Amino acid sequence: MTTATPPARIGLGLGYDPTVSVREMARSAVAAEEAGFDTAFFSETLFTNRDSVTALSAFGLATQRLRLGTTQVVRLRSPLVMAQTAATLDELSGGRLVLVVGAYTAKHAARNGRPLTDPVTTLREYVETIRALLAGETVTYEGSVVRMENTALNFTPVRREIPIWVAAASRRGLVNAARIADGVLLDAGASPEYSANAVALLHRTCAEIGRDPAELTVAQLVNTSIEDTREAAIAAIRWEVATKFTYASTPKAKMSVGEPTIDPDDLPRFAAAMAEGGKAALQAILPERYVTNLTATGTPDDVRARIAAYRAAGVDLPLVRPAKPHQLNRLLETFAG
Repeated sequence: MTTATPPARIGLGLGYDPTVSVREMARSAVAAEEAGFDTAFFSETLFTNRDSVTALSAFGLATQRLRLGTTQVVRLRSPLVMAQTAATLDELSGGRLVLVVGAYTAKHAARNGRPLTDPVTTLREYVETIRALLAGETVTYEGSVVRMENTALNFTPVRREIPIWVAAASRRGLVNAARIADGVLLDAGASPEYSANAVALLHRTCAEIGRDPAELTVAQLVNTSIEDTREAAIAAIRWEVATKFTYASTPKAKMSVGEPTIDPDDLPRFAAAMAEGGKAALQAILPERYVTNLTATGTPDDVRARIAAYRAAGVDLPLVRPAKPHQLNRLLETFAG
């Protein structure tokens, strides 16, 4: 008797396009569920688009089966508020939440007017205290960043072990994720070659600490553009690839792991274009190979092949994020289970 191979998991990434409303995103989540997708994932971004709590509430009420994931940057909410929110969203959705914590960086500190703290230490202390609160413990904690005394949730979560992943792009971030998280979320705007290098680093770290790497889910947001022609697909996604070079720290983090697409000699030219003419100027000079190498772009067959390359690199859960709203139905049809 043979055992059927379960279908490969795939998720839909939402929340990055400021022109799409929460109601529209909730309808997209329903469509993804109907197409057999595993997950609807919401990116709470640095660019201050919609917030994750509102969006996940809408997704949770609109769907029945779909797993729901979201990024939340630590320090912008306290560990208690994050635990309280995670438990409430998990209750609302019937135990379908994945919480993905992201590092608090200098960019977040500048925008939010809060002091910068060490990103790795802050993530570790948040994960430790959020887990303890969800487990029903009364927590007293004296860390470098997190301090709380006799603190507990005043209700019993539906699940005491909600999965906590860490969003990571740099070498230091990936090592930290392998040590403390249930999963890791790799950033969009990266090639399958980067993904393979990131997964190898995760596995080496697991080996060093005696952890089974199979315990660590590897998900990745994948910028995706699907059109009848390769040229149209490239034109539709160029804007989003350009956003990955708005801040110098973003490509440098990926280069620290091994992103072969990025030529360090190009970065000063990109920065000059951004300074002189903004995102439009940056888009105009961005070489086409950056667009095609860092995304899944082209015809449906091109996109399927590209997602297969991310899977072969070790990504368990690709989260495809369409470049334009009109691409959604085509994308869902391409990966319908």
